Amino acid sequence: MFAAAASDLLDALNPEQRAAVTAQGSTLVLAGAGSGKTRVLTTRIAWLIQTGQVSPMGLMAVTFTNKAAKEMLTRLTAMLPINTRGMWVGTFHGLCNRLLRAHHREAGLPQLFTILDASDQLSAVKRCLRALNVDTEKYDPRKLQSFINQNKEAGLRADKVEAWDPYTRRLCEYFAEYDAQCQREGAVDFAELLLRAYVLLSRNALLREHYQQRFRHILVDEFQDTSRLQYLWLRLLAGPDTALFAVGDDDQSIYAFRGANVANMALFLEEMGLAEPIKLTRNYRSISTILDAANAVIAHNQGRLGKDLWTDAGQGESIRHYEANDDGEEARFVVEEMQTLKREGESFLDMAVLYRSNAQSRSLEHALFSVGIPYRVYGGLRFFERAEIKHALAYLRLAANPEDDNAFLRVVNFPARGIGARSLEGVDAEARAAGTSLWAAACRAGKKFAAFVQLVDGLKNDLAGLPLVEQVDHVVARSGLLEYYKNEKDGEDRVENLNELANAAAAFATDSDDQSLEAFLAHAALEAGEHEAAQGQDAVQLMSVHAAKGLEFHTVFITGLEEGLFPHENSMTEQDGLEEERRLMYVAITRARRRLYLSHARMRMLHGQMRYGLPSRFLEEVPESLVRSLSVRLASPPPVFREAGAHYAPPPAPRRQADLPFKVGSRVSHPKYGEGVVVSYQGQGPDTEISVEFAKLGRKVFILDYARLQAV
Repeated sequence: MFAAAASDLLDALNPEQRAAVTAQGSTLVLAGAGSGKTRVLTTRIAWLIQTGQVSPMGLMAVTFTNKAAKEMLTRLTAMLPINTRGMWVGTFHGLCNRLLRAHHREAGLPQLFTILDASDQLSAVKRCLRALNVDTEKYDPRKLQSFINQNKEAGLRADKVEAWDPYTRRLCEYFAEYDAQCQREGAVDFAELLLRAYVLLSRNALLREHYQQRFRHILVDEFQDTSRLQYLWLRLLAGPDTALFAVGDDDQSIYAFRGANVANMALFLEEMGLAEPIKLTRNYRSISTILDAANAVIAHNQGRLGKDLWTDAGQGESIRHYEANDDGEEARFVVEEMQTLKREGESFLDMAVLYRSNAQSRSLEHALFSVGIPYRVYGGLRFFERAEIKHALAYLRLAANPEDDNAFLRVVNFPARGIGARSLEGVDAEARAAGTSLWAAACRAGKKFAAFVQLVDGLKNDLAGLPLVEQVDHVVARSGLLEYYKNEKDGEDRVENLNELANAAAAFATDSDDQSLEAFLAHAALEAGEHEAAQGQDAVQLMSVHAAKGLEFHTVFITGLEEGLFPHENSMTEQDGLEEERRLMYVAITRARRRLYLSHARMRMLHGQMRYGLPSRFLEEVPESLVRSLSVRLASPPPVFREAGAHYAPPPAPRRQADLPFKVGSRVSHPKYGEGVVVSYQGQGPDTEISVEFAKLGRKVFILDYARLQAV
């Protein structure tokens, strides 16, 4: 009976999937995009249980999200009539929490230990620094939090961190004191969950052997996203008789900034003595043209385990490529194509726009809003709803009208300036008693509010007579928001959003007769209204490429394909940075089922001014035979900022990648500044600029024709 039932489980699988499900011993499955990875994982669990090789309690399955864990259990119960309650299926952090709860004494923790989320952890770091009387201007709490987490995720306690300078030695001291504070309070942060669980198993041989004997089969999803410590934890749990079944795709490893280590896949093959992985290459999602493009792009990466996706779904339509004059035209092109597809019967829900940076959503949102196409921003907030944008707008509103109580409350203590709830309650009571605004009461409140009052008064005076774009730039900088987010962990997106606010002001100034700050604030309020589509409504999906992983759509637009944007300029100076950007492009391409658009702009607004850009190298890596270029259909010239009476001249033809003397990422030398790395190019024709990152002097920008650079 078991044999017949097990055969039924395997009937729907292709030969490669069946080989993976029925593999004996430890196995690495290289699962390409759209190749049925989740089906293989859940079917293997069901097959192991159905054939009597393991009981439901004798295996562990590790996922990266709670959603994935729930989906796995749901699919499993649809295959087998079993009770999944009590099975060890969950995320790394969830399973480590379960382990530590069960063995809290051995782990040196109270039974009811508290788990600190990111916000709670930051508060704990701040309390620790206050107790030590530390100058938080010199030792920023967010930087210390990041330092602590990065080292814990690398498996290091404070006494094991190499500190080569006095600053780092101090950070290690505060790290140790923070850990001691958490221990006293019975608190565990997220990074500590995994580290404490690893230390527990590594030091307690009896406990380790118990779990090695219990879990004879361990299955891991999204193996390419495991960190070094997660890999070591898995290896500890896997005993000599344990089959470790890992499924992943090295071509979709895009989370290095979270600690993911794609090298774990090759290391797994080596340490397990495996000749090669089982490869799932048949794609059930996309047409052949899209897969051929993805294969061609990712082939430029070195050190891959290697695979090419294929399908029997047919060649399908060509990929469409569009070169716009500027980012506004690019957004209008996307909208026009969507309207055409909608008239042809395709739903908006089957269309997605992908971008490398969240700040790019602003021009797309504006274009969609302007023609009434419903949209949703997946995995994030719409541009004018983002916290950093609301903060900046609040400062602008106060500069225009200090009597704005809502704006006052939003930023009176952001960035923090020592104004607590009790002080605010006092000002609020005084304002109510006197029948005045909070601002008026704050002006009378004395020393506590003096710095804020002085700041707002200064902003109001500074903005008088400045053009709109300069007003926005000035407020973002002087308010302290820009510096605050530059120092915040993962603050890069927020800084880009703040920079994009100046672009929004520039676009508004171009289109509007009234270019006052008040008019721009009214425009921002209107675009921030309740225009986002409701859940389930037929609406276009906007998202970053990172947010798109795991999703698929009938039609995909990949926008902003320019050097310095996608690939991002920061990737040029990071180890493996460019290869990870190419993996991002691979992920973006493979989200499309039937139709794919690639677009870039010759000019893009940056800090309220137009900058010329080069097409992304990823465009050149897509074979021309797969692409159909679309002609420029919008005849009006792009908006530029020029003096009255000046005539618009179209920009000179862009230099092609092949015409450039150095590739982005290559090493060069300068007679004055020494050796550096080419980061990006900007501009057209003889005005082309080259940016070089020098080890000691930072980034320098040269006119290419006069740069005096030589290849190293």
